[in-house]
Amino acid sequence: MKVLAALSGGVDSAVAAARLVEQGHEVTGVHLALSKNPETYRSGARGCCSLEDSHDARRAADVLGIPFYVWDLAAEFDRDVVADFLAEYAAGRTPNPCLRCNEKIKFAAVLERGLQLGFDAVATGHYALLERSGQHVRLLRSSEAAKDQSYVLGVLTQRQLAHSLFPLGPVRSKADVRAEAAERGLFIARKPDSHDICFIPSGDTAGYLRERLGAKVGDIVDAAGEVVGQHAGAFQFTVGQRHGLRLTVPAHDGRPRYVTAVDVERNVVRVGPASALAVRALRGIKLTWTEAERRDTWRGLAQWRAHSEPAGAVFSYRAGELRVELDHPAYGIAPGQAVVCYEGNVVVGSATIAECEVAGC
Repeated sequence: MKVLAALSGGVDSAVAAARLVEQGHEVTGVHLALSKNPETYRSGARGCCSLEDSHDARRAADVLGIPFYVWDLAAEFDRDVVADFLAEYAAGRTPNPCLRCNEKIKFAAVLERGLQLGFDAVATGHYALLERSGQHVRLLRSSEAAKDQSYVLGVLTQRQLAHSLFPLGPVRSKADVRAEAAERGLFIARKPDSHDICFIPSGDTAGYLRERLGAKVGDIVDAAGEVVGQHAGAFQFTVGQRHGLRLTVPAHDGRPRYVTAVDVERNVVRVGPASALAVRALRGIKLTWTEAERRDTWRGLAQWRAHSEPAGAVFSYRAGELRVELDHPAYGIAPGQAVVCYEGNVVVGSATIAECEVAGC
């Protein structure tokens, strides 16, 4: 099989490619250039798109003895990931850029280009399992629960899964992956995991948003309508946020207050007690079906953040929208996040959260 291995410059993608080479596949490595000025993205090992990562990916390909190319997808990344990120925050929602990158870049732009060039599949270092039965492919949680990444892959379709490979799905632990990298002579065996948002060099998301969306002073208001502080732009905040509020009026009951709503039209941030964040149901839009489309009601598990604990729920799909009724109230769920639906360990599909219904409302 001709396989295009996406090499991020990290240990996971390198070991994934190494396993495919060992299995006898014809592997070609490709690193994605997502910025026309890569030095403007995070340097060092914290991101996944830095200049150092590009060099590390090339060196890994040399060790594996496979061809290596850099593909310039900066324009697509800026349009489909960065611009979407800014637009979502400007609308008072909380997006997941890594999930969007998987949907629009790695398993759309890269996969389509790879198929046009004659490759059979794209392989990544994601921790997830694939089960194939004839023409049908099931996406499941990884054997390594702590590193499972099926949540950020919940935007993939059957066609995309049919041309995807996740060689690290069956691994027992990240320690095993690092040990395997060392045994194979991959110098990045000890390289730290990437985290944070790759296109925000400082790690200061609020500052990044202010710089691009502009500062606009407004009020922070509590549940009683009292102004308890000010902010420099409602779009900087997300539902469930506690830190960084800088409230000037203490709570009457002495308890912490959290962001309960972001009203960008009025430029108001609303805060309240933790109890005001207890969500009992969700309304999801922009559905992607990983399994066959559902038009009924079914029980399963809902997950709305990467690595968060899934929750029991009842799902209903009608008129292009997904309703998720949680067995127990959950906290800190924000519009704009993705809710991924599972049946056991199998991913059924995903939707963008448009609205949260708070318990007691």
